[in-house]
Amino acid sequence: MSVMILPDLLWEPVIRSALAEDFGIGGDITTQALVRPGQTLRAEFRARKAGVLAGLQGARLAFTLLDPEIRFEPQITDGDELSPDTLIATVEGKAETVLGGERTALNLLSHLSGIATTTRQIADAISGTKARVACTRKTLPGLRALQKYAVRAGGGYNHRYRLDDAILIKDNHIILCGGDVTTALKTVRSRTGHLVKIELEVDTLDQLKAALSCDIADAYLLDNMNIPTLKKAVALINNRAIAEASGGITPETARSIAETGVDVLSLGWLTHSVKALDIGLDIPV
Repeated sequence: MSVMILPDLLWEPVIRSALAEDFGIGGDITTQALVRPGQTLRAEFRARKAGVLAGLQGARLAFTLLDPEIRFEPQITDGDELSPDTLIATVEGKAETVLGGERTALNLLSHLSGIATTTRQIADAISGTKARVACTRKTLPGLRALQKYAVRAGGGYNHRYRLDDAILIKDNHIILCGGDVTTALKTVRSRTGHLVKIELEVDTLDQLKAALSCDIADAYLLDNMNIPTLKKAVALINNRAIAEASGGITPETARSIAETGVDVLSLGWLTHSVKALDIGLDIPV
C-alpha cells in the first residue's frame, strides 16, 4: 500500500516543541564551547537493526527549522525495509545545527520506525487472510497524526483519528442506556447523520445477537473473545457488517485470530508501547 504523506504543517508543531524542550534557554552549551567559527559537519543516519523506516520528514525538519540552508538528503523512503547499516540519509551543514538537531531527529525517527516495524511484522503474520491490521486512539499525547502515519508506513491501517470521526459505542456508553445494546444503537442512529458510521463493542455472543436483530451497526468490535467465540461471532455477522477483533492480540496470536474470518485486527499497543528501532547518526572519520 502507498504511504499517505503528511504535510510539514502537521510535523512542525511537534518538532518545534521538541527542539525548544532540548535547547532550553541556553542552547547547546557543549557544542558552543567546542565548535570553531564556520565549522561544518557531514553525518549519516544508519540503521543499527533491521526494521521498517518511518519519520524522514520529521528528521529533516529537526535540522531545517534550525537552519534552512542545511542539506538533508534521504537515501531511501518511508516504508522501505532496513538492514543493519543501511544508509538512511545524510545531513551536512553548520556543526551547531547538525549536533543541535541530532537528538530530536533520532528520537522521532527511531520511535516512528519502531511503530512501522512492528506493524509490518503483524501485517506479514496475517498475510493471505482478508484481515487488516489497524491502530487505535491509544496514542501518545500530541503524536497521534505522526504515530498513525507510521502505522501506514508499516503496511497497516488507521482506526478513528478522533472522537468525531465515527461513532464507537463501548461498554460505558451501553451503561448510559441501561445496559441495552439495542437501545444504544437505535438512539445513536436517530440522532446521527446518515454519513456517520456506527460501530458497537460487544463482549458476548448474546450482545451480538441482540445487536444484529436491529441491523443498525456498520461494524462490530469483538472485544477479548477467544478463537472459538470469534469464529461463532463471524458466522453470526455473516458479512452484514465489519467484524473487528481487539484485545490481547500479539505477533504470536495474530495469525490464528485473522484466520477466524475477521476483517480487522486492532492493536492499541502498536502506538503506545512499541520498542524504538535502533538508528544512529554517525560522523564518518
